[in-house]
Amino acid sequence: MEEMKGQIRSLKVYGDDFWEFYNKQTKKIQDRIFWTIRVIRDIQFVSEKYLKHIDDGIYEIRVSSGNNIFRIFCFFDEGQLIIVLNGFQKKTQKTPTEEIDKAKKLKAAYYESKKK
Repeated sequence: MEEMKGQIRSLKVYGDDFWEFYNKQTKKIQDRIFWTIRVIRDIQFVSEKYLKHIDDGIYEIRVSSGNNIFRIFCFFDEGQLIIVLNGFQKKTQKTPTEEIDKAKKLKAAYYESKKK
């Protein structure tokens, strides 16, 4: 994800999980994902409509397009740096526990790799 002047936060993708999810989406959904990420990156106070804390420092980036709802997990590292982890299409009201667990494992792996 590119750096731009005037942005409040920067985003970095950790691992391949996000890109595997992203590359399976239609161009329209991909554009919507990047639009939402730009909102989070560039606006000082982000509404829970776009970014919501879930559990244990894990946040979800909330993307919707028509009747389709997508969630992308992330967390903050070093202040205004957001680490993007994994995404999925939401089909039920409740966020699947296995998706949250996957995000927690990726977060732990990120911090492990930072130690090296």
